[in-house]
Amino acid sequence: MAYDFACLRIEIGEGVVWATIEHPPINLMTPALFADLARFAGEVAADDDVRVVVLRSDDPDFFIPHFDVEAILGFPTDAPPARAEGVSSNPFHAMCETYRRMPKATLVEIAGRVGGGGSELVASCDMRFGAIGRTVISQPEVAIGILPGGSGTQRLPRLLGRGRALEMILGCEDLDAETAERWGYLNRALPPDELRPFVDRLARRIARFPARAIASAKKLVVDAEGDLRAGLVEEDFLFSELIRTPEARRRMKRFLEVGGQTREGELRLNELWQEMLRD
Repeated sequence: MAYDFACLRIEIGEGVVWATIEHPPINLMTPALFADLARFAGEVAADDDVRVVVLRSDDPDFFIPHFDVEAILGFPTDAPPARAEGVSSNPFHAMCETYRRMPKATLVEIAGRVGGGGSELVASCDMRFGAIGRTVISQPEVAIGILPGGSGTQRLPRLLGRGRALEMILGCEDLDAETAERWGYLNRALPPDELRPFVDRLARRIARFPARAIASAKKLVVDAEGDLRAGLVEEDFLFSELIRTPEARRRMKRFLEVGGQTREGELRLNELWQEMLRD
């Protein structure tokens, strides 16, 4: 495999592929980063030499803060939304399902902030690890009048249970690493200097086991989660409805005006929501 990407740095060894997100200034999930992550998922899923995939970022503040709000504002809204038949036609859903179902172990090292579409991506992976005092997790879509449209409404209840999923989705507040570990979002919250060595050691350990055993065990565990298809279809439809509402479009534009998608603004995301509430 060539593994040639504009927004990802790829390293390969011992049956492990490390994909490091490099998309300054804040690793925002732009269409370009989404395209790279989707193409990488398809390529690595088909690579028989790989048994473990690790996603990470070298930016100490950001893994992926959320999907690009400016891009969402540019989504076509002229035609009314329509429900897909049987399987969601949402390409973001398809990408997340590739990570969830590929016959490899997928690990995520979250050293900084992850939210929105970034959170939905990592929730689709098999294991998540964070840094105490550094990792921040959020699902902020409802604050701008939409909903988690990249599979979050379906994945978070399966990870956290109904109550905690709704607290995260409706509260739009930051979740620290210790709380995320206690709730089951993170496998472990580790001291920052131990995070990467732990993930690397686990990835290499798993990669030494037989590929067929890894793939078969993962398939059974993933199948035990149940069928997401109907829920993803409905999520996609309701997301498409909401991005057409005047209130959502006003709030998305206001989010950008008060500093959303800037490095300084994203580091104080909770304060931005408070400023928007005063409007």
